[in-house]
Amino acid sequence: VQLQASGGGLVQAGGSLRLSCAASGSIFRINGMGWYRQAPGNQREWVASFVSGGATNEADSVKGRFTISRDDAKNMMYLQMNSLKPEDTAVYYCNAVIQTVPGGARRTHWGQGTQVTVSS
Repeated sequence: VQLQASGGGLVQAGGSLRLSCAASGSIFRINGMGWYRQAPGNQREWVASFVSGGATNEADSVKGRFTISRDDAKNMMYLQMNSLKPEDTAVYYCNAVIQTVPGGARRTHWGQGTQVTVSS
């Protein structure tokens, strides 16, 4: 199983970016997906995720600006980031809890990260 994050880049403050995360390999079920980020010198922090029942939840720092979505048919997840701020600069990682066979263990997988840089 692999997760591939993409869509990062350099954008001016107030701009937008859309991150994508593609899950591939032997996947029976994706039980949870989310986005995290890590700025230089900081610990990795949670940004947004899907909770039980398909609802979403976002960190207070991004609420109202970032929107998480997914396409289960394609095993894809997205993070639409609007009104970006310099403090959003970080490497963004996608995360998924995946079962590869029915009744199998749920394992957490991480993508390789994509750099988002917001200039002031």
